[in-house]
Amino acid sequence: MGPDEMNSKRASGTVQAMFERNVVVGALRVSFFVGTVLNLINQGPQIWRGEEVDWGRLLLNYAVPYLVSSYSAARVRGGGVT
Repeated sequence: MGPDEMNSKRASGTVQAMFERNVVVGALRVSFFVGTVLNLINQGPQIWRGEEVDWGRLLLNYAVPYLVSSYSAARVRGGGVT
């Protein structure tokens, strides 16, 4: 098996592991906590004054921690850490 095939298998294992129930649940917990803190930091004044928030930024503040957490957990579980 060549290096390209090994990398492909590792990537496939990582992606599969990202959809395991325990990885998803853990990533959702991290995303909820970190995303909420980031939204309070980035848009706190708008939220407290009842002004319109930047919905794209709000979604990214939750999506990025979710993706980082699920990728990290999946790397350890399914894809292996190199």
